Amino acid sequence: MSIDPNSKYQSPLTSRYASPEMAANFSNNKRFGTWRRLWYNLALAEKQLGLPGITSSALTQMESNLDNIDYEVANAEEKRRRHDVMAHVHAFGVVAPDAAGIIHLGATSCFVTDNADLIIFRDAMDLLIDKLVCVISDLSLFAERYRDLPTLGFTHFQPAQLTTVGKRATLWIQELLWDLRNMKRARDDLGFRGVKGTTGTQASFLSLFEGDHDKVEQLDQLVTELSGFKECYPVCGQTYSRKIDVDFLSPLSSFGATAHRIATDIRLLANLKEIEEPFEKDQIGSSAMAYKRNPMRSERICSLSRHLMVLIGDVLQTASVQWLERTLDDSANRRISIPEAFLTADIVLTTLQNVVEGLVVYPQVINRRIRSELPFMATENFIMAMVKKGGDRQECHEQIR
Repeated sequence: MSIDPNSKYQSPLTSRYASPEMAANFSNNKRFGTWRRLWYNLALAEKQLGLPGITSSALTQMESNLDNIDYEVANAEEKRRRHDVMAHVHAFGVVAPDAAGIIHLGATSCFVTDNADLIIFRDAMDLLIDKLVCVISDLSLFAERYRDLPTLGFTHFQPAQLTTVGKRATLWIQELLWDLRNMKRARDDLGFRGVKGTTGTQASFLSLFEGDHDKVEQLDQLVTELSGFKECYPVCGQTYSRKIDVDFLSPLSSFGATAHRIATDIRLLANLKEIEEPFEKDQIGSSAMAYKRNPMRSERICSLSRHLMVLIGDVLQTASVQWLERTLDDSANRRISIPEAFLTADIVLTTLQNVVEGLVVYPQVINRRIRSELPFMATENFIMAMVKKGGDRQECHEQIR
């Protein structure tokens, strides 16, 4: 009997907003398929370093079934064993029987859970960086197009002096460039947990290789390279340090502040009818007020950016309470907060790109507002002229005020 998907809660991040590629990156297929690749890389490296008992047929069967995941088998085993990693070890062994005895050999659960997380987070950051580059490119074209269009500047959201529409956009671009720098830095700094054993001592692997330290170090480096990383963290407990989660979520939180600021500026300008986000032909702004053209995309950016900005608190608190070699109170929190941060950042970027690509500028409205404020803007020039004629700057300011 099929279950009606509308009969239970669904996260709007995946059911309503997220891009297919980011949703797929945090899917079960990606996670458990990555586990299998890690087990395959470990067995391949162990065989290359001379560990006996790992046959060519075992490796062939593992490689042929990296994505052949029988979730019914895995779920039944997890229900019985109450251990997700061992359930998937069992399910992998069912389809790769020649490897059943060597899958996960010498490893602890965090070998697959933590290393898979790092791979997934790295791939997620790549998706975000690509989208951020597109937003910056589109906004740069906008700034170039309107570089010479004068507009009234605002401080405290009160009329100030003139700027240009393009110059104002460079304020947004500059902050996005800083966000791009921060994301790329976090992505490039991301390392691999590697092959570290149950408490980070590699004792189990030393036992497998009969105390040969060089081979254990080679194993660590080889699995790291096979998994697409240049280097692994030199020191770990059972997990990689949760400080790393802070490092790569901080740029996402900071980007949330930038996106909120840009979308807020657009909402203010939309109220002034100077700039407007895309508004579809059949789009409805209000069920009662037919004339309404609400900036709903920019409002969505602000709404989701607030969520993105606060998620950094979860990883900060988690990093602060990791007891000694580890405690398990990080697991459930990370399973929610970190995917949500990437999914939310992805949604904000996608929406921001849509807004930037379709921004509409109304030069006549902008010019009308400039003309209405010109007499007041001229007063700064009056003060400077009066001072040149010998007047006291403070007295001149007071008389004009």
